[in-house]
Amino acid sequence: MPRAKPNPNFRAARRAMVALALLTAAIAGWQWLQAHPQHNPWAPLDLRDPPGWATARKLAALRKDVTECRAVLERSDIAFTALPATGEGACALKDRTRLGNYPLAPDTPVVTCPVAAAMELWRRESVAPAARAILGSDIARIEHLGAFSCRRMYGGADGPWSEHATANAIDIAAFVLEDGRRISVLRDWEGTGPEAQFLRAVRDGACGSFATVLSPEYNAAHADHFHFDQDDRWAGVCR
Repeated sequence: MPRAKPNPNFRAARRAMVALALLTAAIAGWQWLQAHPQHNPWAPLDLRDPPGWATARKLAALRKDVTECRAVLERSDIAFTALPATGEGACALKDRTRLGNYPLAPDTPVVTCPVAAAMELWRRESVAPAARAILGSDIARIEHLGAFSCRRMYGGADGPWSEHATANAIDIAAFVLEDGRRISVLRDWEGTGPEAQFLRAVRDGACGSFATVLSPEYNAAHADHFHFDQDDRWAGVCR
């Protein structure tokens, strides 16, 4: 017997049902993204949102867009001061940004805006929760060794310029808790106690905010501090 030909009306109805299902799924997906901006690649970055699928890409985009970076700080209700450019040559500071309410000591240094944005995200999403969970106390201050230093890498007479030469880096040495304890990278990195666990947790947490994260595991030059920078050339280095 010859096979019956498919009913064209049935085929058209099936195509319409498939198209309707795809449209419904697309609308639901878009509505979900609208409700979860941290996962939405088209939503403006707000550092108050929890980190999501799109956060790292949005942070990386700020490294080349100072205007948008400062808009993100304003949108995220982060206190900061944008200072005029200064200097010349390899150590010209074209982007000078100072955070307003950040627990840095001995002072709050001038950094680039992408470093400032990453510092805020790291403090909120990594340092503060790790201090409470592992050490049972909030953070009172974060001690640093500086941000700007007009020098080449490792202080050599030649070779690549350090990210510190443009304040696109900061070195973190210790954390002081509200209960008075001081957690030092130099003293407390080794071992398995809560201090070492905390330092490893905040080092790992920094890798989601900064392009480059170097710790005592990298080399002896970093035995007493964490180095954070936003240099795209080394993006993804986390040691």
